[in-house]
Amino acid sequence: MANSPQSKKRARQNERRQDVNKARRSRIRTFLRKVEEAIASGSYEAAATALRAAQPEMARGVAKGVVHKNTLARKISRLTSRVKSLAA
Repeated sequence: MANSPQSKKRARQNERRQDVNKARRSRIRTFLRKVEEAIASGSYEAAATALRAAQPEMARGVAKGVVHKNTLARKISRLTSRVKSLAA
């Protein structure tokens, strides 16, 4: 339990940041799900559009420290290759 005023304030700040980060992570997952659904539908145009919409949101997650940079790079790389395979 927090005792000092500083540690109490820190606990309050951490709770607020946790909510913001949770919302941001959820938003990223929603965009990823939309890309996955578009890939599953087999439509290259829909998948490419969904991926283009998802990339800035995912990059924002990295900038805000919610997702690790390499994790995001790996996910984008794999999604891009899957979307490209639809075009062929």
